[in-house]
Amino acid sequence: MKVKSENIVWHHNHVSREERHELNQHRSCVLWFTGLSGAGKSTLSTAVERELYNRGIRSYVLDGDNIRHGLNNNLGFSPEDRKENIRRIGEVSKLFVDAGLFALSAFISPYREDRDMVRSRFADGEFIEVYVRCSVDECARRDPKGLYEKAMRGEIKQFTGVSAPYEEPLTAEIIVNSESQSIDESVAQIINYLKDQGYIQDEE
Repeated sequence: MKVKSENIVWHHNHVSREERHELNQHRSCVLWFTGLSGAGKSTLSTAVERELYNRGIRSYVLDGDNIRHGLNNNLGFSPEDRKENIRRIGEVSKLFVDAGLFALSAFISPYREDRDMVRSRFADGEFIEVYVRCSVDECARRDPKGLYEKAMRGEIKQFTGVSAPYEEPLTAEIIVNSESQSIDESVAQIINYLKDQGYIQDEE
């Protein structure tokens, strides 16, 4: 995306990312939770955040609905607005990672191209795609917000999984099956990945 502002210069911090990692005693990255509405992204991301907090890991959840209340409240759900929604939160996530934190971004982010665009903004190892897999039928059965029923009646346009597509990740670092796994099992899977890859240390 072309920057419209002129005469702007990127200012570098005097504190490096490596110094922040040393202070925090852990690396930083974005855990990008993607999946259908109702798949369990928000529930899982907040459960992972709690486990990270319990381990003394600095993290913050960026939830799709919450972001649309403020930063992205001028965006709808057209493909163009979805792209801009993801671009903006990708940039916010990048700031969190640069600050030495774990950013947990829970967005449907239905298009591979948009997710790949965000990934390209990060250095190797800083973007971890977490696919929360759940069938449309199961998501519709849960329907925690009553959205699928409205979408199927035509009251909600451009609804992912009903009247708009969802493109499954092809190379996600982590795949969680929320239909067959409990929250505790899913959290453990993600924490174990972070330990195995050296992002966090085992508890002493």
